[in-house]
This record gives sequence, structure tokens and C-alpha cells, in this order.
Amino acid sequence: MKRLFSMLSLSLAGAVQVFSQAATPSPSAALEAGIKSAQMNADNAWMLVSCALVLMMTGPGLALFYGGLVRKKNVLGTMMQSFILMAIATVLWALIGYSLSFADGSSFLGDFRYAFLEGVGADPNTTYAATIPHQTFMTFQMMFAIITPALITGAFAERMKFSAMVLFTILWSIVVYFPLAHMVWGNGGLLNAFLGGKIPCLDFAGGTVVHISSGVSALVCALVMGKRKGYPNEPMKPHSLVLSFIGACLLWVGWFGFNAGSALGSGSLATSAFVATHFGAAAAALGWLAAEWMMHGKPSVLGGISGAVAGLVAITPGAGFVKPMPALMIGFLAGIFCFYMVVKVKHMLGYDDSLDAFGVHGAGGTLGAILTGVFATKDINAPFKDAAGNALPVGLLEGNGGQVVNQLIGVGIAWVIAGVATFLLLKAVSAVTGGLNLSPEEETEGLDLSQHGEEGYNLEA
Repeated sequence: MKRLFSMLSLSLAGAVQVFSQAATPSPSAALEAGIKSAQMNADNAWMLVSCALVLMMTGPGLALFYGGLVRKKNVLGTMMQSFILMAIATVLWALIGYSLSFADGSSFLGDFRYAFLEGVGADPNTTYAATIPHQTFMTFQMMFAIITPALITGAFAERMKFSAMVLFTILWSIVVYFPLAHMVWGNGGLLNAFLGGKIPCLDFAGGTVVHISSGVSALVCALVMGKRKGYPNEPMKPHSLVLSFIGACLLWVGWFGFNAGSALGSGSLATSAFVATHFGAAAAALGWLAAEWMMHGKPSVLGGISGAVAGLVAITPGAGFVKPMPALMIGFLAGIFCFYMVVKVKHMLGYDDSLDAFGVHGAGGTLGAILTGVFATKDINAPFKDAAGNALPVGLLEGNGGQVVNQLIGVGIAWVIAGVATFLLLKAVSAVTGGLNLSPEEETEGLDLSQHGEEGYNLEA
């Protein structure tokens, strides 16, 4: 009996020891959990900062940049166009935009599983970003949905009715932006190079989705709406280059969130995109100024800030794929190319793209998307792998000439969708709102008084 009791005691003690070992994490498991928690906190902190930086690009960045470029009677109305989209695009994104862009669906559009942000909470969506909350990822992408339609407003500055602008940008977001965002960045999207796209197009932070779509749409807006009253015979100089200068500098700073934030973490890829972004902007400013100096005899402030924005646009699709020296090359070429588009091509063809949205964003985005296919390297980012998991060549200079073809296809699809949809939407909005343009009397009076009953500058006070 004693022996049986002793054996039972030993068995019970052994069971307690095994249970204790199972219930208490090993030092290595605790360390791994701590590292994972620290990484998530660091990545989330950077992504929340990036969200704020990208929102800053719209207001105050773009609002000041565009606001300073118009005549003083239109400054408030122009800035209001950027501001109102911070509100409209946010609500639209929360209701259906995020779901249509990033939920699983077809190759062209997501379904409604995330409508009203259902299921978008603290847990990561591992399909897109495994180390940040799903809600953070949603918020970051929302900032892109805000600024993209705001870029278009530069083409019809000083002449579109506020009601028409509001309706057009809502419909444009649904018909153009959400499908393109899904095609390029959504799971299973047609052009997604990382998540099963049939045509792997490289677009790190929005060359096609943001800049080509808005730039081409801007050109269509300028063509459909016609010229401003008195253009090009009457002088329509910027009323405050000081405002535009401040806005451009805010855009440059905010663009680090735009591009480096698209790494969706705080690791080395974010650093690489940060460096490429800065180098691209600097080289483009010099390229534009050099071309302007040679052609006009003087380097202008407007030319410098326009060149910097053109470089930021052009480096956006390749920021997470190219090394620093190619980033300098892309930026410099973009500065010269966009200068030529704005100064020569616009006047040669005679369209009134008021603030050069197409000349900078459409042209710069197209050039940048194509050059990404030339300079992209697996040393920075490797979307293509063989069966054994080894990185394959990415760009033309690495031996993958087919990537330039993929980029051209992606550019072509973005051009067609943006161009055709914008034309049809403008016609529909015009029918609903009784015309897109201000009346001649309203245009003479200016957006500020005719649309909002206010003045930007009360010089009598």
C-alpha cells in the first residue's frame, strides 16, 4: 500500500511539473513575443505619422500650392476644393471606398465585405500589412483617396461651379479611383505585382493610381470645360508665389509619408524609399531650373517649386524599387520633361490646364512609371521569385525587359480608364447641375464671392 501511494505521489508531482512547464512560456518564446510587440509598435507609430504627413499634403500643402497660383479673387474657392475633399473622400472611403479598393473581389474591383468598415479593427490584415492594425492600413490608404481627386482641381481652377466639383469628384472616386486602387494594390488585382496580378505592374506609391489617373482626368477636364475667360490674352499670373512656395515645401515634406510610408513598416525599405524620394525631388528641381534658365534667361521660383513637385511625382511609382543614383536620374529627366510639357506642349496645343495638373502629374507620372520598369532592382525590392524562392530580375537593366512592357500596359489602362470615365462623368454632371462652368459674370466676380460669399483678403480692414 505504501509503495502504491509513493508511486501515485511521484506521478502527481511529475504531472504538476509538466503542467507548470507548459503554462510558463520559455525564455525564447517570451523574447520572441517581445520582439514582435516592439516591431508592431514601431511600425504602427511610423504609419500613423505617415498618415498625418499625407493628409498634410492636401491641407495645407496642396491648398496653399494651388491657392497661391490663382488670382486673388479665387484663392478661397481654390483652397476650399482641397479642404472639402478631406471631408467628402473620408466619408466615402469609410462607407464603401475602402471595401471596393481592398476587399477581395474580381480583378477589377473589391466586394462589399468591408463596407461601413465592418471587420476593420485592431488585428492586422496579413494580406497587406502583417505588423500594423488593419485600421491603420485603412487610414493610410484613405489619405491617398483624399489627395488624388484634389489634384484634378488644378486643371479647372477658377472656372468650375462648386456644386459640379463636389458631384464630379464623388463620382470620379467611385468610377476611377477605387477600381484603379484595387487593380494595382488590391489582392488579386489585375496589375498587382505582389498579390497575383495577371499583369504585374510596379507602382510602389501611386504613379498610376494617383498621378496618371488624376493628371489624365485633369487634361480631359481642361478640354471639355474650355478656357478661362480671357485666356491666353489676358495676364493670369499667380497672386501669391509666397503661398505656393510654402505649399510646395509642405508637399515635399509630406511626400516622405506618401512614399516611405508605402513600405507599410519602419524597416530598411522605408529608408530606401525616403532617400529615393528626396533625391528625385532635388534632381528634378535642378533639371527644371536648368531648362528654364537656358530658355528664358532666368531661373524662377515658380519653376523651382514646380520642378520639385514633378520629381516627387515621377519617383513615386519607383520609390520602393530603385537605388539612389537612378532616383537622381529619374528626377532630373522628369524636371526637364515636365518643363517642356508645361511651357511648350500646353501652348502648342492650346488647352487651358490652369495649374498644370496634367503637365506635372499626368506627364510626370507616366514618365516615372515607365522608368521604374527600367531601373527597378531586386536589391531593393523583389516581387518576382522562382519556384525555390530566389529573387528574379525586376527591371530592364537587370535583364527583365518584359517589365517595361508591363509598365506600358499599366500606364495605358490607367490612361484609358481615367480619360473615358472622366469624359462621361463630366457630361453627366453637366446635365445634372445645369453646366460645369461658372457664368461669365460669376467668373469675372471670382470663386470666392460667387460660390462662397467671402473674400480671401479684406484690404479695407
